[in-house]
Amino acid sequence: MEMGIGADRSAELAVEELQDNGGILDQEVEFISADTGGQPAEGERVTESLINEDQVDLLVGTFVSEVTQGIIGLVAEMDVPFVITGSADPDTVTDNHGQDYEEYKNIFRTGPINSDLQAAGMADYANYLNEEYGWDNFSILGDDAAWTTSFRDVLPDLIEENDDLSVVHQDEMSLETDNFSPFLDDAEDADADVVFRFIAHGGAGAMTATWASNEYPFALEGVSVPGMSPEFWDATEGACLYETTSQSGAGGVAELTGRTMDFVDAYEAEYGDEGAPSKPMYMGFNSYDAILFYAEAVENAGTADYEGDLDDIVDAMLDLEFEGAAGDISLYGEDDEFPHDVRETRTDDDVISNFPVTQWHPDGDDDGVVECVYPQEDATAEHMEPDWL
Repeated sequence: MEMGIGADRSAELAVEELQDNGGILDQEVEFISADTGGQPAEGERVTESLINEDQVDLLVGTFVSEVTQGIIGLVAEMDVPFVITGSADPDTVTDNHGQDYEEYKNIFRTGPINSDLQAAGMADYANYLNEEYGWDNFSILGDDAAWTTSFRDVLPDLIEENDDLSVVHQDEMSLETDNFSPFLDDAEDADADVVFRFIAHGGAGAMTATWASNEYPFALEGVSVPGMSPEFWDATEGACLYETTSQSGAGGVAELTGRTMDFVDAYEAEYGDEGAPSKPMYMGFNSYDAILFYAEAVENAGTADYEGDLDDIVDAMLDLEFEGAAGDISLYGEDDEFPHDVRETRTDDDVISNFPVTQWHPDGDDDGVVECVYPQEDATAEHMEPDWL
């Protein structure tokens, strides 16, 4: 899977960077990779192997929220620091750290922002679309998965806090869905101006192609994990033109911090000829940042001995303000709503900024290019509405 490959390569780059700078606490850093296959049972097996056989000092990763939830008890029991860089379900921290902080204090998330915060960011974005185009009717379509719960349960009320906006349609899609016409037809019948879809499975390309070929009278926005692929234009034969997705790292096209483009350039120089993905993708940004974040925290703590000095490492991580490639990173504390979760960053207008929106634009010769279109402070191009609207 491209997401895993991008994360693996990005983590390797972070380790190489640390090695070039003397390692961590003057010790060499070794990178070990394992594939969960997106399956909770396999996640438990490889995690147990990494801890007991490879004796790792840090775990980074997990894309699927159900995999994260499946291994979190084991990781908590073993006290190995674990930095989540893919799954976004807020329950991962609220149901664990929030109930038994001491048991789960070795677990963190440095990116992406959790789905509750993503929902708040989507509500900000809905207001922006309304201001730009007058779009006021919204549909919400989400995968039947843990990470989309916030979009189904929280986002509608957040959108309708603006009295000019309405959620006119809502539905849930099985992960096995391959025919999206009924969902899109229902959104059209509800007179939606925008469909916010939250989709992570392979059917995203079929959904996009159905939307474009039928020229449905609404914009296709929200979060599409397959749509984050730099190769999605070719995969959909250009049908993804005009569709957007929010993603950590803004697709590697916007200079979000002073570290963003150096990281992207290093990735492309190292892996540009190695096949997809040609850019890191969101979990690549988060994995790269997580390793460097942890390295700086343990340097500040003066120890990487989690068995004897876990409290010192935890304190250093919670105190750290870090400039990452995907944005500035700091963590919520023990007594906050989302303990050990990455904080949202905000613009001067109080808009959530560390889950930016990208859009496929035309680039001549029947080719497409990803642009960052929101928030406007980081935009590389203006948002475009589909020409058939």
